[in-house]
Amino acid sequence: MSAGPLTVYGGVSGVADSGGDSLTEDLNIYYAAGDFAWILTSAGLVLLMVPGVGFFYSGLARRKSALALIWLALISTAISGFQWFFWGYSLTFSHTGSAFIGDLSNFGLMKVLGQPSVGSTKIPDILFCLYQGMFAAITAALAIGAAADRGRMLPCMVFVFIWLTIVYNPIAYWTWNANGWSFKMGGLDFAGGTPVHISSGAAALAYSLMLGKRTGYTKVNGLPYRPHNVTHVVLGTVFLWVGWFGFNGGSALAANLRAVMACFVTHTAASVGGITWCLLDYRLERKFSVVGFCSGAIAGLVAITPAAGYVPPWAAVIFGVVGGVACNFATKIKFLLGIDDALDIFAEHAAGGIVGNLLTGLFASDYIAHLDGFSVIPGGWVNHNYVQLGYQLADSVAGFSYSFVMTCVILFLMNLVPGLSLRVTAEQEEIGLDDSELGEFAYDYVEITRHIDGALTGATGSPAHSVKGTFPEKTA
Repeated sequence: MSAGPLTVYGGVSGVADSGGDSLTEDLNIYYAAGDFAWILTSAGLVLLMVPGVGFFYSGLARRKSALALIWLALISTAISGFQWFFWGYSLTFSHTGSAFIGDLSNFGLMKVLGQPSVGSTKIPDILFCLYQGMFAAITAALAIGAAADRGRMLPCMVFVFIWLTIVYNPIAYWTWNANGWSFKMGGLDFAGGTPVHISSGAAALAYSLMLGKRTGYTKVNGLPYRPHNVTHVVLGTVFLWVGWFGFNGGSALAANLRAVMACFVTHTAASVGGITWCLLDYRLERKFSVVGFCSGAIAGLVAITPAAGYVPPWAAVIFGVVGGVACNFATKIKFLLGIDDALDIFAEHAAGGIVGNLLTGLFASDYIAHLDGFSVIPGGWVNHNYVQLGYQLADSVAGFSYSFVMTCVILFLMNLVPGLSLRVTAEQEEIGLDDSELGEFAYDYVEITRHIDGALTGATGSPAHSVKGTFPEKTA
């Protein structure tokens, strides 16, 4: 790590201010170059997670809608980038505001430059804005996957802008802004258990409810198809796993021991989560599953997110096991509710985020938080601070309820607007979103025949248990 700042910031604080005049003074002297380098790198790592989400979702989906999910992840990032510049950052991280939402004192990034940020005095407003903007992008990309197979693209675009403004910005404000009610209450959320995972999982469940079930969906078995491209699932998992080092490690908002610990427990929880999910699947089919490992790794990553800067390495093992088990069994909840959550976003992110929040209340340790040299927390049950679990539960319930209800309201009203009907027609669903909404396909070549156990199969006939390939617009 580089040497610390040359001098302590002595300018205007507590209100919107640029931090000084760059023509007459050096605004860099208040910050360490090492902190700049780490948070800039972390911002890039979080951005890398967006195509990771796209590939992960695409691989799990059917071939005829595979490209649409990648496109949705990318376009949601672009829309969130503009929204964050326009007023998202100001609503979430303005220096002044109520207990529930910020103000527009930084509208259009006005006066966002060299003043120490709301998140940490170690980095300036503009760097914190860049980094947190990537969190908004990944949250939107996670939620919008609920449109899989039957959601129109244009309403998805409109929804992202509105949802970020009405749902994500307030929840993130409650959690991370020093003026937010959850922050003042004492809730602990290091990197986004509630603002990112619970809010996106609840939104995806609501979006799936409002869209309705896909054609052919049954409450018992869902749709009878497998992930069309497991390689894409693996590729998406790799992007996400690597990006999560910036997601959690960067949330220390400086290059210090706490950031290192956050990275270590993140990797540990992901590893244990992947193993746990594999073992759970193996007990049923006596076969190991690549998709199962990837799902478990993501479950571990989600669970450790709110706790990454608060817990020691041994606790990360517990997060991985409990996160993997909870998310695995949560995949059955959609059948109980009768909601077609096509990509199990609720099970992975909402359930995983709730588990992570509650475990944080148990295992948060004061000495881990103080690894950055200045953070002081009462800790969780391991520090005999038993009320912390109540704070974590309140934060989780509030975040899930607000996101679910407001998402339903937003979608209900949007569906009444001419041109913004949420769902494609039955004919468009049959040919797939790639053809009906994009006019492009994930694959230019799709096999017509396939050799299986020495037998040649084709369009005119196939032996039992064979698989026939067809053209993209006719595939399931």
